[in-house]
Amino acid sequence: MRFHDRVQVTIEDHVAHVLLDRADKMNALDDAMFEGIIAAGSHLHSARGVRSVVLSGAGRSFCAGLDLGSMARTDRWEGGSLVDRTHGNANRAQYAAMVWRNLPMPVIAAVHGVCFGGGLQVASGADIRIIAPDARLAVMEVKWGLVPDMAGYVLWRGNVRDDVLRELTYTHREFSGEEAVGFGFATHADADPLARATALAREIAGKSPTAVRGAKLISNRTAYMDEDQILMTESKVQHELMSSRNQVEAVKAGMEKRSPEFIDP
Repeated sequence: MRFHDRVQVTIEDHVAHVLLDRADKMNALDDAMFEGIIAAGSHLHSARGVRSVVLSGAGRSFCAGLDLGSMARTDRWEGGSLVDRTHGNANRAQYAAMVWRNLPMPVIAAVHGVCFGGGLQVASGADIRIIAPDARLAVMEVKWGLVPDMAGYVLWRGNVRDDVLRELTYTHREFSGEEAVGFGFATHADADPLARATALAREIAGKSPTAVRGAKLISNRTAYMDEDQILMTESKVQHELMSSRNQVEAVKAGMEKRSPEFIDP
């Protein structure tokens, strides 16, 4: 399944693979790519049977960032005014990253080659990021007289140390995949990030999909809640899961030492 001729989605064994597919431009973000990313994410939001998602880039790189040449050739940015909230609390560019964080199921980004600017922010929308050690990353926007504005500041909060983020933003210097793990931009470094991301996605797809979705819901909300709200959210999610069909099946399968047979929400 293709979206706006830029993004390909395949689904197999409860795992969706989302491929940024503009290899000749290192998957740079033009209008069609923005639309394709959002359309693919929106499609998966309600796709029954999808329990985990792998997000990767075709060709030599994950995503080189904004296609400045493409944007310069248009009379106006097709996303409208940046201050317009076109997708909930976000504009279109921000939602290209937030759509992955907002999916009910986990998303794992497999990053290789170049991952600059907007590409880094799209990858940051994933729950987990597996990155090639020799990948090249940069918070690139200041180089072009701009600031990161594709939800990076939301997605990096709690992961990237504040002073490190400031330095990398102010200087727009490149850093490697190995460094990205230490900085908090990535979860693991692996020479074959797509293979590892796919294996992890398959592992997650074998767990109770309702429990995994509940855990993601809590994880997404904790940064915005106080202690009392977090405790109550834990209790509400757990109350819904206890004695549910999938929860009972998880216990029975574990006790009977067999593979569980879950139903999808």
